[in-house]
Amino acid sequence: MLRNPNGLSYAVVALLAGNIAFDVLLAVIELRFLLTDVATDFFDPAVFGTLDLNVAYSLAFTLYVATGIVFIVWFHRLRKNAEVWAGDLQGRKPGWAIGGWFIPIANLWIPRGIAADIWRASRWQPYAADGARELTLLNAWWAFWVADMIVDRIGAQLYKGAETAEAYTTAASWSLAGYVLDIAAAVLAILFVRRLTSMQHTKATGMIPATQ
Repeated sequence: MLRNPNGLSYAVVALLAGNIAFDVLLAVIELRFLLTDVATDFFDPAVFGTLDLNVAYSLAFTLYVATGIVFIVWFHRLRKNAEVWAGDLQGRKPGWAIGGWFIPIANLWIPRGIAADIWRASRWQPYAADGARELTLLNAWWAFWVADMIVDRIGAQLYKGAETAEAYTTAASWSLAGYVLDIAAAVLAILFVRRLTSMQHTKATGMIPATQ
């Protein structure tokens, strides 16, 4: 049975926009440490950073988790809809649209494959060959998201082992790069969510299909 994903898509877009706002804020804070002598002149491992920065990190993490939960619920709903239109094109069962995100290493490619299958089922002609640049938006979003995951992990490890001002500066550089990648990934995710939701809405309501 088809289920309307529009409401969930609005929530996902709003949460992603919130993540972008926090990323910009935290990127500015990291940039401040990189462009000034704050870390060098006043470095103290016990007090590096400020309370407002810790609060910002906590709020950003909470928002990130909420975004992930709502996104996965939206993603699963679209996967269930895809089953109605072209179940034989789906390479994995609907449960993988949830579980695939939580498998270490494999989560770097399983959800992308599921997303591609959903995309094909949601277009007006599911069994047609993929267009030359049809999956460009999906691939761009996924590439930035994977790059962000890797850079964030490196930045977190560098922060964990940092004991000097120079080490913190190096970690901040990686962290700043992570925020830039995360912003790009979030923008592309918004475009992807809106596009795929629109495709399913168009198909479900029998409207004249938009250019695929």
